[in-house]
Amino acid sequence: MVERFVASGPLRIWTERFGDPRRPAVLMVMGSAAQAISCPDALVGRLVERGVQVIRFDHRDTGRSSVVDFDAHPYTIGDLARDCLAVLDGYELRSAHVAGASLGGMLAQWLAVHAPDRVRSLTVMSSSPMGHDPRPVWARARAGEPADPHDLPPPSPAFLAHPAAGLAPGVESDMALFRIFNGPVRPFDEPAARAMLELARSRAIDPAAAANHHRAVWLPDPGLIVPLSSITAPTTIVHGDQDPFYPIAHGQALAAAIPGAVLKVVPGMGHAMTSPGLPEEIADLIRL
Repeated sequence: MVERFVASGPLRIWTERFGDPRRPAVLMVMGSAAQAISCPDALVGRLVERGVQVIRFDHRDTGRSSVVDFDAHPYTIGDLARDCLAVLDGYELRSAHVAGASLGGMLAQWLAVHAPDRVRSLTVMSSSPMGHDPRPVWARARAGEPADPHDLPPPSPAFLAHPAAGLAPGVESDMALFRIFNGPVRPFDEPAARAMLELARSRAIDPAAAANHHRAVWLPDPGLIVPLSSITAPTTIVHGDQDPFYPIAHGQALAAAIPGAVLKVVPGMGHAMTSPGLPEEIADLIRL
């Protein structure tokens, strides 16, 4: 394993690479407010066993990467995706297999649309079509109003109720959220989740800065309003049938929108890889 910083404009992005650098690369792109370490070591190890090198990184405003004054320098999903290209450039990689989870799945879609020559294959995990605005759907769900039949479904009631839990920001509130993310079917690996969240808190330059991602996703970005039918990379959609944040219809919509995409439904999986054995299972589904 090799750690290094790469430049994305004025920003420093912390990265680490595993495996033989002569092998094809997999770029792991994690979700909103998530550090590189949210990509489980077990998943990375299984991918290396499959014969690739793996690169994971801290998004801007997370972990050891640069902290941004968002009010002075707001950024969008497209800017976060350009950080991914900067990581590839930093390792002098012309292309990589790109696997993104949740918001990282939207960044992966952006790359496949806007930088198709850099994407050898695309795996989108626990995500939703980029450009989809869930705010009206969430508002109707919270108000108890009937759903529009054309809407993608809102998060589960358990997730929608979570912000009212009243817990102070920190590991305990994160744990409460990850219990919901895990879903009710597969066992929740509480010790592993807690260890990851405690490490994330300890290694972050500014733990509060990660909240800027939640602001970034709502900023207008014309690059998101592009038909996914333009994606030419071989694509696999991986989605849990117990996802409380993006119910399975989001994965189905992605698979229908991207030509030739294959949908892999993972029984019992929620919105996080926090169940024993699940990281290795997901690693085996990543498109290579």
